[in-house]
Amino acid sequence: MLIEMRRLVKDYMRDAERVRALDCVDLVIGQGEYVAVMGPSGSGKSTLMNLIGCLDTPTEGTYRLSGRDVGQLADDDLAAIRNREIGFVFQTFNLLPRASAARNVELPLLYAGLPTGERRARVQESLETVGLSDRTQHKPNQLSGGQRQRVAIARALVNEPSIILADEPTGNLDSRTGAEILGVFDALHAAGNTLVMVTHDDDVAHHARRIVRLRDGRIESDVRAGGGVA
Repeated sequence: MLIEMRRLVKDYMRDAERVRALDCVDLVIGQGEYVAVMGPSGSGKSTLMNLIGCLDTPTEGTYRLSGRDVGQLADDDLAAIRNREIGFVFQTFNLLPRASAARNVELPLLYAGLPTGERRARVQESLETVGLSDRTQHKPNQLSGGQRQRVAIARALVNEPSIILADEPTGNLDSRTGAEILGVFDALHAAGNTLVMVTHDDDVAHHARRIVRLRDGRIESDVRAGGGVA
């Protein structure tokens, strides 16, 4: 399995009080799945996303990513996994404002130490995948919101990650542009990519093939498209 979480617990300290954000979560996601994570505010969605993305480690339980126990890895190893194995897409795009689209997409490859020729080829391929091959030298302020999110998706793809994690990817977009971005995700899933998307929007979630709902740090339901239990 690509993602395997067993009895996962995450606690935080808040004003000297221990708060349990995730409580004995069991979750398995296979290669090529498209999963939406939903739940009310405070349900544990963001905490789960941070753990999947190796931005945090569990308090108890185990999280294995491609067979590796994330909880046992050092910070440098976690950083390497985030760069190589996980592509992040954020609601706010998180692009460098003074850098071109191509330069923004190239950043993960610079951190990975790839040679110039390979970097350029991968950047071009990623921008072509999201339909922006004619916008490579445009800076973010020269692009629409939808185009900026496409650049962010191209950046997430460029290292050929095991997982694409999307946090409210249509939250800053109008409905028409949001639908275009969801079309990009549909195409990425059809091409065999693994996608995990946090959203509060039912219409957005139903683009996924599986919906996991959280409440009070626990999985309330886990249902595949068509109504089958995962």
